[in-house]
This record gives sequence, structure tokens and C-alpha cells, in this order.
Amino acid sequence: MTAARERRRLEEERRERSDQSDDGRRRPSSDRAAHAEQGPSTQEDRERGKPTMADVARHAGVSLKTVSRVVNQEPHVRPSLQERVQAAISALGYRRNEAAARLARGATMLTLGLVMENISNEFYSRLAAAVESAAAEHEALVVFGSYEESAAKERMLIESMYARGVDSLIVVPSAADHAWLAEHASLTTVFVDRVPPGLESADVVLLDDVRGGRTATEHLLARGHRRIALISDDEGVSSVHDRATGYRTALRAAEVPALDTLVVRGIFDPWRVSQEVTRLLDLADPPTAFFATNNRAAIGILQALRERPERPAYVGFDDFALADVFNPGVTVVRYDTTRLARSAVDLLLNPSPSPRRVKVPVELVARGSGELPPA
Repeated sequence: MTAARERRRLEEERRERSDQSDDGRRRPSSDRAAHAEQGPSTQEDRERGKPTMADVARHAGVSLKTVSRVVNQEPHVRPSLQERVQAAISALGYRRNEAAARLARGATMLTLGLVMENISNEFYSRLAAAVESAAAEHEALVVFGSYEESAAKERMLIESMYARGVDSLIVVPSAADHAWLAEHASLTTVFVDRVPPGLESADVVLLDDVRGGRTATEHLLARGHRRIALISDDEGVSSVHDRATGYRTALRAAEVPALDTLVVRGIFDPWRVSQEVTRLLDLADPPTAFFATNNRAAIGILQALRERPERPAYVGFDDFALADVFNPGVTVVRYDTTRLARSAVDLLLNPSPSPRRVKVPVELVARGSGELPPA
């Protein structure tokens, strides 16, 4: 046996004796990773009832140092000990405290998480850029995540950011129930664009969606339209619901019936919107105007009209790139994305025990498509 092999054998025996001698009592350790995880957060974790690394060590019957090596994926841990530690981690639901580790490394920059539906959508990419700019004024870093219309992925992103020690979160919530977020009450969260179901008392920054929907519909009514179709996505989302409410309120005030046959719900993809617009225009008594509750729906209307002889009027909620380039230009309900983002960051950095609602105003920008008269 070579000298190197003998040294490795002796080292493994020493570690094995150290691990087997652990009777569950905490022992002094010079392991920095163990202290990084235990030190800054132990008291807070105990108060929350969260399992700590020491709990894992007791459950597995090994030393704190061994747990630290397994958690930090260090070498020279016997497979049987790794299995015991991993079994204890699973049984207790332990999660590595990245915030404590970050503090131990000397990282002090404020980190904000931004969870949104789909960054490929222009609304979200603009929001992300505006949040990043507002956060930079406070020397804060922003971490992004898109859940792509999946409530399960949304929860995974939020819990992952929480585990990795983000200081605060900005969330554009899905339509799913968010009562589970009460488990993370210590994490400051502000919701943007939508009220989170199950957490109606949360801090929320909203657009004036009801007014926007009503203004768009009133604009079409003023041009003589009476058969106005609504192209909407998920009305379980508060912003979409409120825009549709504004649409119906305007029709009711004008004593125009809100016909369900002229309403399309649950459509997210522009191509599918174009198919529905084509179907509506092929009706015996088609709509003469459309109100789209988001920019994707407005793009779907444009796609449908490329091959049609009709020229119905239409108004979209959300501005988008090149909206003023088309002929006619696209009339939209517009708002200040920078103000939306800055309001969210301000609420995060100035927490309050009472829930707050901030409403960002909207305006109608006439460019031609919403001013077309009925055929």
C-alpha cells in the first residue's frame, strides 16, 4: 500500500470515528459552511419551526460537520453516511439557507426577485426592464423568472427564490390560489397587475383596468358601433376580469346588450385569436368593432384582418412596438410601465403592517383603428 493510500485510509477512519461518536449533541466545529448555515439564521428558523442543519444531524445520528459536507457536496463522505443524511433531509423537509450562506460570504447587496408570466411578452419584458432600473437606484440586484402560465412553476420559482435568500419579491400572480404564501410571511412580497387569489390583503400595484375597459368601449360606442366583440384571456385573472367589467359597464350605460356570442374567453395565443376573429366576422350578423384585453389579442386581430375585406374598428389594452406603424395605427389603452415598476419597488422598500393598493392611471391613445366607423 502506498503512503498516499495509507493517509487516505487513516483520514476516512478518523472521519468515520468522528461521525459514529456523534450522539446527537452539538459539538464545536470549525467547518465554515456549517457555521454559515447555522449562524445567522438559527434563531429565526427555530421561531418559524423550520428544520435546521442541527436537526438533520440529530435525526441522522451524525455530526453537524458531516451534514455540512453532504449539503455542500464536499468529497470524502462515505456513501452510507450520505444516504442517512439525505434521508433525514427528506424526512424533515430541510432546505439549505442560502441567505445565511450569502451573509457568511460577505454578500450584502439587496436582491429582489421578479416572478412573472412570460418574459417573451412585451408587457413583461418592459416591466422587467423598468423594475431593474428602479431597483438599481437603490443598488439592488433583480433576479427574474417566468412561469409560462403554469401555477406549479410559479410556486416553484417563488419557493426557490425564497430558499436562495432573495430579500423581497415582486410577483405578477397567476389565477391560482396563493394562500400557501402565508407559509413565507417573513418574505416581503408586492404583487403587480393582478390581485393574488387567496391573499386579498396583500400589497398590490394595479392598473386602472375597469376604467381602461370602459374608456375603450365608450370610444367605440361614440363612433356608432353597437356590436362590439370582446377578445379576452383568463377572466379568473383580476386585471382581465376588471377590463371585461369595464366593457360591460360601458355597454350597459349605453343600453347596448352585452351579447355572449360576441365574447371570446380563455385565448392566449395570437394565432388562436385570429381564428376566433375570423369566425366572428363570418357570422350572419358580425361585430363591427373589437376590444382586445391585452397586446397579444390585438396582434391576433391584426393577423386576422390581413386577409379580410372588412375593416372593423378595434382598440387594444397595452401598447406595443410598431402599433403606430400599421395603417391605420392601433388605438390602445396605454399606461406608464416605469410608474408601475417604481411603485412596486417603493412598496417593497417601505413595508407597512397594513395592506396597500396603488392604482396606476391609464389613457386612451387614438391612432386610427379605434376611430373607424361601422361599415
